[in-house]
Amino acid sequence: MPSRARWAVLAILVVVFGVTVVVAGQRDEPVHSGTQRLGPEAGEPVAGYLRRARASLPGGNAGPVWALVQLDGYLTPEPAAQMTRGVRLSRVIFRVPLPRVQTALTTRDLPGQRPVTELAEAMRSAAQDRLAASRAAPPSGRAAAVAAAEAAQLRSGCACVLALLVFGDGEALRAVAGRPGVRVVHAAAPDTPLQDIAIAALLPEQVDLVGPVPDDGPVPP
Repeated sequence: MPSRARWAVLAILVVVFGVTVVVAGQRDEPVHSGTQRLGPEAGEPVAGYLRRARASLPGGNAGPVWALVQLDGYLTPEPAAQMTRGVRLSRVIFRVPLPRVQTALTTRDLPGQRPVTELAEAMRSAAQDRLAASRAAPPSGRAAAVAAAEAAQLRSGCACVLALLVFGDGEALRAVAGRPGVRVVHAAAPDTPLQDIAIAALLPEQVDLVGPVPDDGPVPP
């Protein structure tokens, strides 16, 4: 290839490469390298986690972000829905609190249009899951008995709402964080998409370190 032709080809490649770099640098959405966890880490001191979560709340004029609302006790659907006034409810975590019994965390996605109704329906769906788990476990074992007790409690509309994933701006999230019954609100970084968020709620029983609760209590019939 003549020298002039080679230089022409090289110039074209340089221009193409330069355009590619500029376009990539002008992307509107940030590229996320991994999942962001909302909730404590295993073994983390509870006091340290609460400070970390409170510090995550955006300022009053900040745009909407995803946030995990964690409660200082378990709630039934109606008062739990009241906790989400001013923000959009997107997900709920249920747990049946049985004294000194390890029970499952059950998560349900919600449309966020009718919070009370959706939470009640999600609770019934969670009850069906725990009933199926009880039937799948060895019938004479502790796991089957625990799952059956969970199903019965969830069917009855128990105070079993543990945490709520919501979407709201800084002012709204701070209002939620200040409501009685809210232990802490842990906000995601701005522009984090829902699919990049993992949630792991702090249990009301966890007051010193984040770890498993005792599992030596009797299972209710």
